Amino acid sequence: MEHKIKPPVWRKLAILLAVALLIKIFAVFNGAVENLYATGVYPVIAVILRAIAGWLPFSLGDILYGAIIIWLLVRLIKLFTIAVTGKATWQGFGRGAIKIIIRLLYIYIIFNILWGMNYDRRGISYQLKLDAGRYSTDELKALTGELIERVDSARLALGDRVIYPAYQDVFKQAAAAYTGLRLQYPFLRYAVTSIKKSLYGRVDNDFGFLGYYNPFTGEAQVNTGVPAFLIPYTTCHEIAHQLGYGSESEANFVGYLSAKASGNPFFRYSVYFDLFNYANGELFLRDSAAARANYHMLDTLVKRDYHIYRDFWLAHKNPAEPLIRLFYGEYLKANNQPKGIETYDDVVAWLIAYRKKNGRI
Repeated sequence: MEHKIKPPVWRKLAILLAVALLIKIFAVFNGAVENLYATGVYPVIAVILRAIAGWLPFSLGDILYGAIIIWLLVRLIKLFTIAVTGKATWQGFGRGAIKIIIRLLYIYIIFNILWGMNYDRRGISYQLKLDAGRYSTDELKALTGELIERVDSARLALGDRVIYPAYQDVFKQAAAAYTGLRLQYPFLRYAVTSIKKSLYGRVDNDFGFLGYYNPFTGEAQVNTGVPAFLIPYTTCHEIAHQLGYGSESEANFVGYLSAKASGNPFFRYSVYFDLFNYANGELFLRDSAAARANYHMLDTLVKRDYHIYRDFWLAHKNPAEPLIRLFYGEYLKANNQPKGIETYDDVVAWLIAYRKKNGRI
């Protein structure tokens, strides 16, 4: 008997396509996204998600992702079995394609409602009235010069034989940093914490991930298997995503504001270490001699940590990592970040704009 796709399926598909189209149209009006979603509906959604999953001692989102991967593998095996046994039909292929489209539309709609529309908000530039446009090489050199002072001073304050706090303490201190920051910037209020250690630390290392945000559970996952001085700033960055900053450069900048405001020496070193890396990397593209000179100006202790940082990533270099970076870069481009993976580096523009307005970073 010939199987046909039932009319209700077509109606469901039409409704889902209409909702997806409305989301795309709404995203065009970034003022409405900012006022109605990012600072209106989203904070309520975010707190509810963090309240649901935050109390768990493990990452619910990581388990969810693991279950999805297992389900996909099972489905692929079934499809392969159907194909090799000759049981595949065009009717079955059509039904399967419609089901996949419907599931993808569900994911797209839920993703955008729970978090994704933050990619289209006005964001931190609107809230702080910053103009993060083009900057000159001289401005970049001035920024790196100040960052050298900051990172050296922060590292010397920790001492030679520094003992970094446990990641659980870092998570608590990061939340506390945002608590203090909201006195200056009320819109950065972080209520109900949900910061988790990633369950896939080894995979994260091989793929080059320091952390990630799960929009379906509201959890901030942090890779705790990296050098300890990277964890504080990474945690602040992921909390920024929880607060609705989708752009990686904006999350970097908001993470900088919180780490600096914390007054915690571990956090200050972590943020200035990373920011110098970003800024000096940008300078290297314009004036490689100046960038090399900057590196040689760093304190010996900072240079030692740079060797640890470099050796760590070299030890985890593998053929899959560039492919993952490519896919992730395309994901960022599809979500209003045209520079892809290089969007992280745009924090330099935010720092220079902030420096122009406030005198120092």
